[in-house]
Amino acid sequence: MIYEKLPVVLLSTLASEKQNSTNKVIADYILTHREEASSLGIKELSEKCHVGTGTISRFCREIGLEDFSELKQILADASFRFETTDDPASWNTHVSDALSMVVHSVDSRQIQRLCNDIHAYEKVSAYGMLKAEAAAIDLQVDLLMLGKRIETCVSYAEQMERILSAKNELILIFSYTGSYFDYPNLRGKQDALKQSRIWMICSKGSNVPDFVNEAIVFDSLHDQLSHPYQLEACESLIVQEYARMKNR
Repeated sequence: MIYEKLPVVLLSTLASEKQNSTNKVIADYILTHREEASSLGIKELSEKCHVGTGTISRFCREIGLEDFSELKQILADASFRFETTDDPASWNTHVSDALSMVVHSVDSRQIQRLCNDIHAYEKVSAYGMLKAEAAAIDLQVDLLMLGKRIETCVSYAEQMERILSAKNELILIFSYTGSYFDYPNLRGKQDALKQSRIWMICSKGSNVPDFVNEAIVFDSLHDQLSHPYQLEACESLIVQEYARMKNR
């Protein structure tokens, strides 16, 4: 995993909730006071956020956690990190190399198969966590310019809710490490995940779940620095092929 569960669930909450909503206030407090929050009980956290303990429990469920105990666990396990390069020139070389790896390793036949599915399915959606969601949003915008409307949303909890309730839809998952489905507890939900056709766009060596029907994979440096650009490159290759297909 490039990112741990804590930033995934909390940042997606901050990005998707309305300003000053209760969930946004709680998520903001936890991220701003991460070390302090890790030592607080549910009553203490509720007092800090000026809400009741029931609201904290509901917050945990609404952002995709089992309960407050899981929130405490991911707070205890969290260790944020950020990768850097020596200078702008080395950053440019690093990212350029990563983009070239995508172009030279992606199977064009798989992209064509995916584009055929995008064209054939009436209901299409695309999702990703954090930076990967940017590729999903780009795909939504680019396909709209080509006359194909698809759905997406920022909240990871809402993404999972939509995926689990989908039937006979086409679902695209942008996931650099293939870990998109590793965060929630999917016990007993495997059948629901088989009611739609799922594609995953990920790096080679990713652990693609059995219920994912097909995957577009690419060579990668397996690092934090270049992964969003590689997913964006895959998105661009997909829409370029879709445009060519429409013009044929």
